[in-house]
Amino acid sequence: MKKKIQITLNGKKTDLEVPSHRLLLDLLRDEIGLTGTKEGCGTGDCGACTVLLNGKAVNSCLIFSGELDGADIVTIEGLKIGPELHPVQRAFVQDGGVQCGYCTSGMLMMSKALLDENPDPSEEDIRFAISGNLCRCTGYAKIVKAVQDAGRELRARR
Repeated sequence: MKKKIQITLNGKKTDLEVPSHRLLLDLLRDEIGLTGTKEGCGTGDCGACTVLLNGKAVNSCLIFSGELDGADIVTIEGLKIGPELHPVQRAFVQDGGVQCGYCTSGMLMMSKALLDENPDPSEEDIRFAISGNLCRCTGYAKIVKAVQDAGRELRARR
């Protein structure tokens, strides 16, 4: 059964007619064409599919499209600020937090959510926040440093 919903996707109001049981991940990738959000496990365990839903980091592989009416969704494609990379994106590149890239979009979205909530997180705060995002390449040290650097830049802008 299809349901009409209106969402704000990366800052733009969008009207859709979606199967209620369609997962947000599949809606984004297969129907809307935003492929930056990755499917890793499909069970909410790896964090590769993390997006922001009403300002909170969620696993898009666990959210049904029929539940999204009125939602504000930000994907990795919406993270940039105009033509400029978001400070967390820039820090990941600068600090080597990007390796193979598969987990990167989920890590970036989780990191942004953390910094929105806590602009000066401790290393422990960062490690806890990203604990649901699996990375097989970096060992996490470079990711933690990138989040710390992004936090410093964001605080300096205030």
